[in-house]
Amino acid sequence: MTSCAIVRRACLIEANGHLRGPEPDTRTVMAEDELPIVTLYDRIGGEDGVRRLTQRFYHLMDTLPEATACRAIHPPSLAGSEAKLFDYLTGWLGGPPLYVSKHGAPMLRRRHFVAPIGPAERDGWWLCFERALDETVADPVLRDIIREPVRKLADHMMNQPG
Repeated sequence: MTSCAIVRRACLIEANGHLRGPEPDTRTVMAEDELPIVTLYDRIGGEDGVRRLTQRFYHLMDTLPEATACRAIHPPSLAGSEAKLFDYLTGWLGGPPLYVSKHGAPMLRRRHFVAPIGPAERDGWWLCFERALDETVADPVLRDIIREPVRKLADHMMNQPG
């Protein structure tokens, strides 16, 4: 098998999500099979980064008065919920598919039908997630990449009118 050389130029992602570049002095020649694959999981810090995010998220849910409605639909101990969110985010961000290997296909909305999720629950969940993301992920571009799809997921999880 032969590997063709390709030219890779570094591009920068601006805060608005648009690509800028390539920068004139960032040209490198690499074999195709040597191109690094960098996932969001890698950029967030791998297991440690996801663990920091999920631990902070559930600490906030347990302590913020604005998250009371969301906290009320969770079990008394948040340990199981934290473990499941850690597993889910690990795979969703491009790491090992822990959630799928343990629980099967996520089907998140279906799995949450047992809990009444209206605007108050969604807003409390989103507040905790957004604060945890801001507090544990230093890279503002990475936060923006993660933020929008998770916000849409929070909206999708609602199963009560509002």
